[in-house]
Amino acid sequence: MPLRIDKATAADAETLLALLREMQAADPWSEPFIENNVRANLLALLKNPSYGLAYLVWDSNRAVAYLVLCFDYSLEYRGIGAWIDELFVVASHRSQGIATQLLDLAEQACREHHARFLHLEVSHGNPAIELYRRRGFVDHHRYLMTKHL
Repeated sequence: MPLRIDKATAADAETLLALLREMQAADPWSEPFIENNVRANLLALLKNPSYGLAYLVWDSNRAVAYLVLCFDYSLEYRGIGAWIDELFVVASHRSQGIATQLLDLAEQACREHHARFLHLEVSHGNPAIELYRRRGFVDHHRYLMTKHL
């Protein structure tokens, strides 16, 4: 049976959370993963498409990957922009082109929402860096800096 990609809804929150937990074990966020907070923020995103969009990849009845896009607005980047906030494929399904399909979907969804640029953040040493470079993402001569508010 071929893989299926569906736009996630609030009904998919627990499925996404299970994949988020798996991703945390492989490549944890720099911020603490506090599940109740993540669940609340995920539900807010899933209920408000102006914040962003989420997609799930299914192999039969098993979710095997996900993509989360978040939108922003920037003068430098000419208006609406988007971030690949999350992209994860379970280990058993890697190297099968799923991440490439999700990147294609991200670009399509961004165009449909009039985003002018697509950004992402990837940890140093993550093997996905080469995939992103092949897909046209470039390194900046800037640091990503964050201040907790």
